Amino acid sequence: MSNQKKHYYVGLDIGGTTIKSVMIDETGNQTGEMVEVRSYASQGYRYTFVQLEKAVQLLADKIGTSVSSIRGIGMDVPSLNCNGVIWGQANLSKDWFGTNIQQLFSEHIGVPVYMTNDGNAAALGEYKIRKKRSGGLMFLAPGTGLGGGLILPDGKVYEGTNNLSMEVGHITVPFREPDGELPTCSCGLRGCLEAWVSLIALQRRLKIELADQIWINHPLNKDHSSIEEKAFRLRDFAEKNDPLAIKIFKQQGYIFGYGIADLVRLLDPGLVVIGGGLAETTFRDQYMKWIRKGFKERAWEVYLKNPFDSKKVTTRIEWAKSGDFAGALGMAYMAIEKLK
Repeated sequence: MSNQKKHYYVGLDIGGTTIKSVMIDETGNQTGEMVEVRSYASQGYRYTFVQLEKAVQLLADKIGTSVSSIRGIGMDVPSLNCNGVIWGQANLSKDWFGTNIQQLFSEHIGVPVYMTNDGNAAALGEYKIRKKRSGGLMFLAPGTGLGGGLILPDGKVYEGTNNLSMEVGHITVPFREPDGELPTCSCGLRGCLEAWVSLIALQRRLKIELADQIWINHPLNKDHSSIEEKAFRLRDFAEKNDPLAIKIFKQQGYIFGYGIADLVRLLDPGLVVIGGGLAETTFRDQYMKWIRKGFKERAWEVYLKNPFDSKKVTTRIEWAKSGDFAGALGMAYMAIEKLK
């Protein structure tokens, strides 16, 4: 059978700076190489459509087929959405809000499209690469914010009635700033987990720490760049075992684990997968120890091990395996599930 007669499905992961994409055939096998193009999500959805179409065409070209052989496209967005309509602006431009992106892009490219959020997509991508996985999976990814997704034991993505589930960053944790105040989250609420576990949180924590006299001679205090730029570089300092960076990430990891314990108590996924940029760092083993410490101190014993067989772990926490393309891969599989 020639490539032209085969049917394919594409996964598109729309980020703030890049769009990642992958193609699979109808049996679920990846075809060709993954493709990455620039994203213009902050400039408008019409500009983004041009880039999305470019990615799809590149995927087709790499295996010598045409866009007409594509039977479905799965697409994720970094925003709340329901039935294809964007419900939250997040890092997108204003014209996305209230727009049925799923329908408009399908009409633009001439292929059926299914859309969900990026946390759901990455969760499914991580589930699918674990070929022998049985049971559920919860995916959590610290980034600019804290995203997440849940795969049920039958392998289905749990999206909620309105596709608004798994806003994991906005559960409340009982940690306060040195002045006793609960930190304000980017969502406007106070005391959210995301207010401690995110790039935005690192900016706030770094600013507080640098005001302490103990760090007056720290290189970041002598640097005249913005606090945003300094926070972005904090990971590099942690990889060099810098005391300030380690202190901040240690606190973050512990609070992250504490929050995970409450999520596990509600959802009992069996496997918690941590994605995002921290999964690629050289200090990730240390960070995982801090996560597990917070988790152990908050979780009930039954969520750590089987009460009748101590050798059986009831909740495993591990790093993501699929890297930056987890979302794209998950959306390709979701396209098969929803559009085949």
